[in-house]
Amino acid sequence: MKQPLIKTLTAAALALSMGASVQAADKPTLKIGYINNWDDSVAVSFVAAEILREKLGFPVEMKPVEPALMWQGVARGDLDISLSAWMPVTHGEYSAKLGDKVEILASNYVDAKIGLVIPDYVEGVNSIEDLNAHAKDFNGVITGIDAGAGIMRRTEDAIKEYDLKLKLMPSSGSGMATALDRAIRAKKPVVVTGWIPHWMFARWSLRFLDDPKGVYGQAEHIDTFVHPSLAEKAPDAHAFLKKLSWGAADVGAVMLSITEGAKPEQAAKDWVNQHADQVNNWLQ
Repeated sequence: MKQPLIKTLTAAALALSMGASVQAADKPTLKIGYINNWDDSVAVSFVAAEILREKLGFPVEMKPVEPALMWQGVARGDLDISLSAWMPVTHGEYSAKLGDKVEILASNYVDAKIGLVIPDYVEGVNSIEDLNAHAKDFNGVITGIDAGAGIMRRTEDAIKEYDLKLKLMPSSGSGMATALDRAIRAKKPVVVTGWIPHWMFARWSLRFLDDPKGVYGQAEHIDTFVHPSLAEKAPDAHAFLKKLSWGAADVGAVMLSITEGAKPEQAAKDWVNQHADQVNNWLQ
């Protein structure tokens, strides 16, 4: 009597195992487009990929692209997902052209902003208007990033609008961070072009200068958008992505981990493992 029962149980277990494998194999590969040189885009995209892969069983392909190609890719269906739409200003032009060909799910980060940033220890400078009175303290320089970047164009506008006596010095994202690090170590005044979310806010105590003339615009939000076919193609992925939303401390921790040498996949895995309750809430 025992032998047939063992055979039956073994067969049942094998059938369940095969069924699970078939179910996993049947799940479509999801392609996520992200902006490789934007730290916040890398962080949120790899965290989403880790959850889609390990918690929901989807094969995932990561595709680094430029912003214009990211929007075009999702609109055409070459990409399924992006979590990197800065709205309503930074990517407003792309949204105006392609917004009817994609589905905006939700904001995964609110209160994103750009502007001029200084360390908290710098006294007497609270607004962009205060910079001229302290221009010598800053060596007459605003340290920027890549020439032609949106925040650089806005800073050129700010120099004109506020009649600043400081010169904008192009650099790169890493160059700007290095200049900031060097000044903070020496506890010297420094002003840089900055934005949040960014890992530098997780490492140092910084603040944005007030912008009474609104040159840098109001706070933005970062949206998740997908190809319209995703709801039918992968409904559980669609539901999860609609709920994914986090704050500066979370995205800052992942970005800082990557900056300090962790691979994006490992930084994402570590964050997901350390925030089980938050991840489970997204998956409910």
